[in-house]
Amino acid sequence: MTVSIQPCGFADLGRCRVIGVVNVTPDSFSDGGESFDVATAIEHGLALAAAGADLVDVGGESTRPGAQRVDVAEELRRVIPVVGPLAAAGVAVSIDTMHAEVAARAVDAGATLVNDVSGGLADVQMVPFIAASGLPFVVMHWRGHSADMQTRAHYDDVVNDVCRELADRISAIVDAGVDINQLIVDPGIGFAKRADADDNWVLLRHLDRMIDLGRPVLIGASRKTFLGRLLASDGQPRPAALRDHASAAVTALVAAAGAWAVRVHNVAANVDAVRVAARWRATP
Repeated sequence: MTVSIQPCGFADLGRCRVIGVVNVTPDSFSDGGESFDVATAIEHGLALAAAGADLVDVGGESTRPGAQRVDVAEELRRVIPVVGPLAAAGVAVSIDTMHAEVAARAVDAGATLVNDVSGGLADVQMVPFIAASGLPFVVMHWRGHSADMQTRAHYDDVVNDVCRELADRISAIVDAGVDINQLIVDPGIGFAKRADADDNWVLLRHLDRMIDLGRPVLIGASRKTFLGRLLASDGQPRPAALRDHASAAVTALVAAAGAWAVRVHNVAANVDAVRVAARWRATP
């Protein structure tokens, strides 16, 4: 089957897209809940768009290792009052959720992409909703919820295993009625991947294998633990908020390697990084 380079609804920008993160959560690993209240979250989303974000990804459930689930009512209470005003202000919004009801309500409020870290596995209603809506859908490599996902980080060959599991998930979603051109894949950097081993680095280094799956690739490496370990001083990982330079370096590398989008916290630095990568790729 012939597939498009871009997912449905997206034009080719000639560069990697930058997706800015708005965590409407009290326990995010990256920002300590600094955008938890609605007004602050809206302000932050507008600032990310002004800094050059192509999309703003709004999420109301932390997926850091060890995090507990949030019920649908609480997630709706957190994200819908943020998605609506951002979309009304002309910001392109994606919704980061594993709940089909949250996805549907966010789409009604103006979201135009669904980013599900479970790839539709956490809620049996998600894939039917995506099929009916026709919206672009991020399918991440996932082996279970945050509370215990790190216990499942066992691989014979991390690149082969992740690619095989993503390919199987793509096939299952398409068989369930979703147009393949709606799908974006994400190797799930940091999700059931060992920060004290090479899992994340090997996946990033072999991004070409993800691209060979035939779908646009989203990378979410920003501020993650494996970068903190790399930058450790006196045995202590560098704090998440001080990992932005390393995050931008990863962005430049994966954008040059052909990533469709990066999901990041510091938009301005990463906008510069994708511009450098685009120039690099365009040079004979």
